[in-house]
Amino acid sequence: MTTTPTFTPDHLVARANFADPYPVYRALRDQSPVHYVSIPAGASGLAAPVRAWGLLKYDDVYGALRDHETFSSESPMAGQFGPRMVLLQDDPPRHTRFRRLVNKVFTLKRVEALEPWITSIAQALLDEISDGTTDMVESYTVPLPVKVIARLLGIPGEDYATFKRWSDAFLSTVSAERDERLQNIQAMVAYFGQMAAARRAHGADDLITALVEAEIEGESLQDWEILGFCILLLIAGNETTTNLLGNLFNILVEQPELWQQLRENRGLVEPVIEETLRYESPVQRLFRTVTRDVEVSGVKIAPGERITIFYGAANRDPSAFPEPEEFRLDRDLRNHVAFGMGIHYCLGAPLARAEARISLNAFLDRFSTLKRGESPAVRQTDSPIVLGFSQLPLLLKPS
Repeated sequence: MTTTPTFTPDHLVARANFADPYPVYRALRDQSPVHYVSIPAGASGLAAPVRAWGLLKYDDVYGALRDHETFSSESPMAGQFGPRMVLLQDDPPRHTRFRRLVNKVFTLKRVEALEPWITSIAQALLDEISDGTTDMVESYTVPLPVKVIARLLGIPGEDYATFKRWSDAFLSTVSAERDERLQNIQAMVAYFGQMAAARRAHGADDLITALVEAEIEGESLQDWEILGFCILLLIAGNETTTNLLGNLFNILVEQPELWQQLRENRGLVEPVIEETLRYESPVQRLFRTVTRDVEVSGVKIAPGERITIFYGAANRDPSAFPEPEEFRLDRDLRNHVAFGMGIHYCLGAPLARAEARISLNAFLDRFSTLKRGESPAVRQTDSPIVLGFSQLPLLLKPS
């Protein structure tokens, strides 16, 4: 006899559920909004736990993302757990002005111009993968996105392992690793401070130069704003795509028939990527603060209270996506929220999609089958914010 586990709202932040949050989402979705401890007492020196309302239903999540005036990205806790994240923790008009600075770098046209270079990086990484078993995370899903965002920023792509370590440290919520996390964040801040100083002395055709030379309403950006921009772009530019790629290949190794379908019909590549974004959303949650009295699904929430938007839960809400636990290619995916919605829609979405498409086609060209390696795949469990793998050993059979 099997028993169904009982979940309480606080299971949303239990590390044991980071690798597979979906049973918790299913159990709690009908109760949403749910009140839970989002940050426990003692984390980063907090004297008391911080509670938040979790939005798990698609309609509630979609509505909150579209209403940035009520559900503000400005947070009273911004900067307490690391440098303030420019754009991510800003509202208009500040958000509008900041976004305008970097929008042109991530346009579809600019991304299309980058695609031949991204393809060359993908092919070079594949050339280094020998026949047999490879850890996809170490050999491919980490280095490709970090090399791409490093090029845009104007920093050495060869340092991708260091950049990934810094990104992981920034997103980690595991208090036992607090000292190491702080050291990595300090190293990241110092590094970008040096890069910004170097660009002030000698500019280049890159994003850091654009930031140090930028003016908003006649004033240059402050140092902390430049650092916040650099850190956001580094982390968002690699974490989302690294996890998208890992989740994508993990799904495909589970469905060998789908791999063969893709080899025969490349028209399925983009639908597979979009369904992966819904089914295994690379970013599972982000935070907001309520600015006025509001009612969500019958629950009254007061100004100043924190909200957690659960993208991963919304994307598996059966009211929006029938049979959500099934990976299907016949869905209307125009409104999945893997990249957010509204004014905070992911700036790098076109770049992430391009990297996924180029990667999937490159692997389809080279390998006839994907199989599990002998070692088990390992989900990352340091942060509830992202869903991905720390290890993904696959056996690749050449065509």
